[in-house]
Amino acid sequence: MNIADWLVAAKADAEARGLPELIPMLDGLAQATERLRNADWNDNADQDSIESEAGLDLAQGKPSR
Repeated sequence: MNIADWLVAAKADAEARGLPELIPMLDGLAQATERLRNADWNDNADQDSIESEAGLDLAQGKPSR
């Protein structure tokens, strides 16, 4: 499910439950999630897990495997 589809469903659920005050918060959460996912510092999820673990070790000052 993508963010836009989730947001539509979450807003509809909030309305159905009589909680329209949640809608601005849901909008904010969707915007923040989109920005985090698009951040240039975000790791590539397609990357091999061994490479990811080696990068984590280096970031923590440990020698690479």
